[in-house]
Amino acid sequence: MSGIDPARVLSEVSAFLHDEALALDERRWSDWLDLFTVDCEYWVPAWKSEDEQTSNPGRELSLIYYGARAGLEDRVWRVESRRSVASAVLPRTQHLISNVRVTGSREIPGVSGAAEIDVRCEWTVHQYLPKERAVELFFGRYEVCLVRHPEGLRIARKKIVLLNDYLPARIDFYSL
Repeated sequence: MSGIDPARVLSEVSAFLHDEALALDERRWSDWLDLFTVDCEYWVPAWKSEDEQTSNPGRELSLIYYGARAGLEDRVWRVESRRSVASAVLPRTQHLISNVRVTGSREIPGVSGAAEIDVRCEWTVHQYLPKERAVELFFGRYEVCLVRHPEGLRIARKKIVLLNDYLPARIDFYSL
């Protein structure tokens, strides 16, 4: 991505991540899914110990793992159809994104104008549960690989490092 203004890339990436968060908060699930590539990876690793997370979703426990957008599409369908008991009454959420950093970038060979951009940021989600009249707080770090195509940015990989020590039985994509 030689010749690209780093401040412009950071601004574009930040706006993209904020748009993703807003799509979740407004329950615009189709818009949210459209931000992912078809072959995306969406992963929330589990903690092995206080300091070590699982590192291989194929061999170790994950809180959530989808190896393609089809898994996310299925999950969204279950939420929308109310076939998920955990999502029978959806919470109201507010995603806060901060400390966005571009940690790397590289051109995709053979595709004009295409590039991968590695991003890290911190996040917090406040979630109100109407049925329980309770508020939950989740927080952590996103490690994202965005792909830039002529039609815009898309998420190729999203690793969600969830830092909470205690998790309720019901956690889903809209909580993260």
